[in-house]
Amino acid sequence: MTNITARRQLRILVMAATLALGASGAGGAQASVAAQACPTAELFATSNTAIITDPADPRLKNSLRAFDREVRGIIRANGARAGASKLLDGVFWSDDLKQITYERSREFDVNDVGRDGLHHIAAVIRKQYHQESVLTFRCLASTSPQTNAIEIQAPGVSATKLHDALLADPQALDELGGGSTTLDGRLVLIAPLANLPLAKKFTSELGVAWERTQVRYGADEFVTGD
Repeated sequence: MTNITARRQLRILVMAATLALGASGAGGAQASVAAQACPTAELFATSNTAIITDPADPRLKNSLRAFDREVRGIIRANGARAGASKLLDGVFWSDDLKQITYERSREFDVNDVGRDGLHHIAAVIRKQYHQESVLTFRCLASTSPQTNAIEIQAPGVSATKLHDALLADPQALDELGGGSTTLDGRLVLIAPLANLPLAKKFTSELGVAWERTQVRYGADEFVTGD
């Protein structure tokens, strides 16, 4: 994903009590674990390399259909199975450039793939489309020793609302780095488990009650250049 630096590599695995999302800091309200089937992994990527600051920019209307076909080909060519693909409106922060940008991207479901294979696929996409990084998320059980992140989904969030909330919260901007929304206004946010309290606070700032969110557990990685 372009214009976003790699997250700090050190991941702090939170204690089992914190893995229960409503265990503390939410006034007893709990998020629900997403009931829908989770793919083996998800991959978030774009072909965009421009800084876009105007939410009305016509480039944000790009459906990325050719990109969709090409990435599916890359996934299949590297031994995995391409699942569904979803068009997203993203907002991302580059710490290097000190710049926030709007961005059209796609989320790709990837099945029949392991950790190393997913990393390789993301690296190929990053290099081919000249990206700073590509984000991956492997769906795992909350009790897996590899689990270091959650995917938060919540209704009623637009890209402009996400943009404004990030700018208003420097800590969220720095630690979370950005997020995406679906075309029907659903937040998709990948956050480290170590940043769970911050993620709860940020969803509240977006006007979403924590009990309305759904989560998936897993392991994330920003695949960057060597």
